Amino acid sequence: MSRTNFDQLLEAGCHFGHLKRKWNPAMAPYIFMERNGIHIIDLHKTVAKVDEAAEALKQIAKSGKKILFVATKKQAKTVIAEKATSINMPYVIERWPGGMLTNFPTIRKAVKKMSTIDKLIADGTYSNLSKRELLQVTRQRAKLEKNLGSIADLNRLPSALFVVDVLKEQIAVREANRLGIPVFAMVDTNSNPDNVDFVIPANDDSAKSIEAVLDACCAAISEGLEERKVEKADADAAAASKKDDNAEEAEEAPAAEAEEEAAE
Repeated sequence: MSRTNFDQLLEAGCHFGHLKRKWNPAMAPYIFMERNGIHIIDLHKTVAKVDEAAEALKQIAKSGKKILFVATKKQAKTVIAEKATSINMPYVIERWPGGMLTNFPTIRKAVKKMSTIDKLIADGTYSNLSKRELLQVTRQRAKLEKNLGSIADLNRLPSALFVVDVLKEQIAVREANRLGIPVFAMVDTNSNPDNVDFVIPANDDSAKSIEAVLDACCAAISEGLEERKVEKADADAAAASKKDDNAEEAEEAPAAEAEEEAAE
C-alpha cells in the first residue's frame, strides 16, 4: 500500500517545478513535461520515492536513532517545527549553525551553556546581578534558544537528515555528506539531486506540498517508533517471565534435593 497517491500530491501542488530556464539537468529523470515555460514533476515517480524514503525513515526510527529535520525557508518552517515535534525529532528552522555536524562538540557546548544558564537562574545564583547584566544573560539565553533550542535533546550526531530545499540548505547537505550521514530531501527542478541519498522530487516552495510529503514520511516514522515500543515491551515481558521461571526452578531445586535425601 502506498503512503500517498497521485491525486493527493496533485491537489497539494507537488508537481509544480521551476521555470524551464532555471532547471538543473540532473533532475531530467523526474520531469514529466514543460507547460507554459514551467517544468512539471512526474508525480508517479514522486509517489514511489516517498514510499522508498518513508520505509527507510521508519527503519531508522525503529532502531531508536534520531532524524534531524532541516528547513530554514519561511514556507517550510512552521510545517517542519510542527511535524518534527509531533514525532519527537530534532529540527533546525532558524539558521543552519555552520559546523553543526562536522563540529558537533562545539554545538553541544553551546546547548550545555543554555541549560547552565537555566540552572543558575533557577537556583538564584544570578539574583545578585545588576539589571543590565541579567538582561545580557537572558538575551544570550534567548538567542541560544532561537538557534539551538530545537536540538537541545540531540546528544549525539543524527543518523539521518531530512532536508527541504537542498539548494538553500547546501551547507547542511555538505556536512552530512562529509560524515556519511544519509540525506533524505525534497528536491525541486532547480536543484542538484546528486548529493542526496533519498531524493523526493517535489515542489519545495509551497507549504501545502511540503506538508503532503512530510505527512507521509512522519506517519512512517511514527509507525517505526510505535513498533519499537511494542518490541521493547515484548522483550521486557519475555525477560520478566524468564526471570520468574528461573526463580521457580531455583526454589524447586532445594525441595527436590531434600526429597532425594529423604529417600536415601
